[in-house]
Amino acid sequence: MPGIVVQTRLVSGILLKIQILKILGKMGKRDGKINRTVSWDLVLDLPFFRYSCISCHSEGREQGPPGPLRASRPHSRWRLRLPTWYSADWMRVGGLPGDTCASVGQLRGVCTWIVRRVGRMETAPKPGRDIPPKKDKLPTKKKRPRRYWEEETTPTAAAASPGPPPNKKRNRELRPQKPKNTHTPKKSRVSKKPQIVQKPRERRDAEPPRSLSGAQDPFPGPAPVSVEVTQKFRRIDKSKKLPHSKSKTRSRLEVAEAEEEEISVKAARSELLLAEEPGFLEGEDGEDTAKIRQADIVEAVDIASAAKHFDLNLRQFGPYRLNYSQTGRHLAFGGRRGHVAALDWVTKKLMCEINVMEAVRDIRFLHSEALLAVAQNRWLHIYDNQGIELHCIRRCDRVTRLEFLPFHFLLATSSETGFLTYLDVSVGKIVAALNARAGRLDVMTQNPYNAVIHLGHSNGTVSLWSPAMKEPLAKILCHRGGVRAVAVDSTGTYMATSGLDHQLKIFDLRGTFQPLSARTLPQGAGHLAFSQRGLLAAGMGDVVNIWAGQGKASPPSLEKPYLTHRLAGHVHGLQFCPFEDVLGVGHSVGITSMLVPGAAEPNFDGLESNPYRSRKQRQEWEVKALLEKVPAELICLDPRALAEVDVISLEQAKKERIERLGYDPESKAPFQPKPKLKGRSSTASLVKRKRKVMDEEHRDKVRQSLEQQPQKQEKAAKPTGARPSALDRFVR
Repeated sequence: MPGIVVQTRLVSGILLKIQILKILGKMGKRDGKINRTVSWDLVLDLPFFRYSCISCHSEGREQGPPGPLRASRPHSRWRLRLPTWYSADWMRVGGLPGDTCASVGQLRGVCTWIVRRVGRMETAPKPGRDIPPKKDKLPTKKKRPRRYWEEETTPTAAAASPGPPPNKKRNRELRPQKPKNTHTPKKSRVSKKPQIVQKPRERRDAEPPRSLSGAQDPFPGPAPVSVEVTQKFRRIDKSKKLPHSKSKTRSRLEVAEAEEEEISVKAARSELLLAEEPGFLEGEDGEDTAKIRQADIVEAVDIASAAKHFDLNLRQFGPYRLNYSQTGRHLAFGGRRGHVAALDWVTKKLMCEINVMEAVRDIRFLHSEALLAVAQNRWLHIYDNQGIELHCIRRCDRVTRLEFLPFHFLLATSSETGFLTYLDVSVGKIVAALNARAGRLDVMTQNPYNAVIHLGHSNGTVSLWSPAMKEPLAKILCHRGGVRAVAVDSTGTYMATSGLDHQLKIFDLRGTFQPLSARTLPQGAGHLAFSQRGLLAAGMGDVVNIWAGQGKASPPSLEKPYLTHRLAGHVHGLQFCPFEDVLGVGHSVGITSMLVPGAAEPNFDGLESNPYRSRKQRQEWEVKALLEKVPAELICLDPRALAEVDVISLEQAKKERIERLGYDPESKAPFQPKPKLKGRSSTASLVKRKRKVMDEEHRDKVRQSLEQQPQKQEKAAKPTGARPSALDRFVR
């Protein structure tokens, strides 16, 4: 046994050697039992180990000295003690549990484990006081590898010479010794000289930053952004000056303006990273684009875009009304003879198809494609995406048109009885029921910018409604005859109307409500729709005309149509698909999907309207949308007015307060007590003195007002028609 030797060479080149020196046996008596102890002493030949030993303890009831150690001997336990810098003071050996027995035959395995354990150490610890460091190996700093973009530099003599790092501490022997008995006055902590903030020195030899390849950037700094692009993303009007308010409020407004400007610049820069670009259609050498047919467009585009053009022949259940979901992924349509269906029109996967056995006048998706509102002949019904009826709302009867406000969770309905009803679909309650007093309401649309409902009437007017007001917000005289169709663009700037006088007009909704352009149509437009990029579609009989403008923020030009398409039946519904260059048309024969290049926004906001969202993402979006729901009372013509101060109401409240108190509390500056000594300026005493002065002033003003009341009553009681007397000058 003492001849067992295990040795190996570590990664650092140090030789590790373990050798058993001797085996000792001892006997003792403890707690009335005879104990027998066997000790194994090992030596680890390492320069950084001070000592190491393995002790094996076994207990038994046998008398006499211990016999020879054999592999079959039971109850032999062992532990390994190592220095504290290596690990814990005591640690288990070989990864065995605490009470597991190990015999002498496992000693070689134990020694091998020690070799592996110590061999994992890459570097040796710092030497102790008893072991001096070796002089042949001095610590050297590891050289940093040179990158391919860095220039090769010759090492200096100080860096090349190996040796210990310089000591940062000052040598105490070089410090001048002060005599012990000398008295030095303490320096004041407050400096008498004015402290001047020292600016950091600028390095004259500073080189411009270089790229990884070593080349110098020819255009340093951030890329410039044009003012026109930045203005598109700004929400704060900088033309208005900041109000003269307190410094704290003014600083907050300035910080908000700075943040808004920074955000608009970032948004303008990120616009270059958008993956898609809007489509367009151009003719060759002055060719009229209105003469280009849908078959020619389908042949020219790719296969995925060509699949978006289709016709559904549903002759027996027409005419049809249709509606796209907010994401533009799903399509719902309903026929006059009771046919209702919803499908994923991109993959042509049918979600549900039912026949309600009743006339369907209009159909609308709610906040998601999972719920569907159908205006049937008698009442309003709510269905899910499986065609199961969830609700029947009998308070909304004889509904003709439907509009859903997504940010307010309001379903607006217009009826034959002349009522405009707002239904909150999040709680299932009717918010407002307004009587328009204009007869049958069959022309209705919404303004996507401010959620105001536009109603067209038979007397040629268009009225603007909000659930917070019982009267219309505005009335616009648009046509000499009745209004047939109304549409508002996505920015809320322009409104298109068509009437029985065969006129198609574009109005400006920015406060003037004046017509910008007008065009006489041969048949008159019965249906109108705006796209996301400002294209205007009009359905006239069995023909659909589309007009385009100069851009998204410009009104469409009515001089020459952009596209023209003839259908198999008369048009009964129009809507542009969001985020797709597609126009859905419902007519008496079925449904037609037209390709209109440049109609929709090419890039969508994945957090707001994601066409590719999963079921879990849709559920999370619904929760966030419900938390951010806008109250119905905030619907108004100008949404920016909600962030402004109502000066008229503020002045009226101030007058009422003066009349109620009998004096103006803000006419005089508040009393500020002077500070006193000896603890008489505590917070409680200051508040008492302020309250005492305020009460005295209040009593004086109330006393004056009471004294003036009899004089006012006498003047009011004196007849105005009596002639003045010469004795009136003696009246006090």
